[in-house]
Amino acid sequence: MGKLLKRWFWRLFFVFVYLLFLYQLWIFCHVLYWNDQNPTTSAFMQNQLSILQEKKPEAKLHHVWVPYTQIAFDMKRAIIAAEDGKFTQHNGFDFDSIHQASKKIIKEKKIVAGGSTISQQLAKNLFLSSKKSFWRKSQEAIITLMLEHIMTKRRILEIYLNIIEWGNGVFGIEAAARHYFGIPAASLSAKQASYLASMVTNPRYYDNNRESPHLQKKSKVIFKRLHSAKIP
Repeated sequence: MGKLLKRWFWRLFFVFVYLLFLYQLWIFCHVLYWNDQNPTTSAFMQNQLSILQEKKPEAKLHHVWVPYTQIAFDMKRAIIAAEDGKFTQHNGFDFDSIHQASKKIIKEKKIVAGGSTISQQLAKNLFLSSKKSFWRKSQEAIITLMLEHIMTKRRILEIYLNIIEWGNGVFGIEAAARHYFGIPAASLSAKQASYLASMVTNPRYYDNNRESPHLQKKSKVIFKRLHSAKIP
């Protein structure tokens, strides 16, 4: 009986490893494909669409892809200043930020800061759920390595700006620029770009609270940092 259980254990183990390998291969193939082709959706976008359609079945997302060259220079600087100041320097992970985030988590005994880079956020948005778990963080790290080794920093930033959430059903910088200012992404001013970059941590809330004092203050801080942000 013991030998039979042991045999089945190893069979199940190898099946699990094989399925895990196939899953990683599936992700790898998508990353390769999206190096040249533009993603039309993401795991996070699909999840948000499902939530919206539970309340309103005919709900749709506002999303329009725009090339890197048609995104305002200051918008690129603003998002880096707001989300990942060392974006052009690291290999996908900002270990200083991770260390600081870890200290805060230990002190507060809860997750109060992320320390995630733009590459990590892109990995999560493209493929993973928003649930916090050791498995998700591990998978996020693997996908981040894939993105950094296959794509250029410019391509990573281009996809990131085109798929992140910017409001209730609003995804990507082109839809965001038109939603908040009625202009294309290419025409965003430095102050408008700083305002939009300050929203990405809580876009649905700020969509409904556009005059939030915290939002205004954060926008001014990002505006002052623009000159130091380096873009690919």
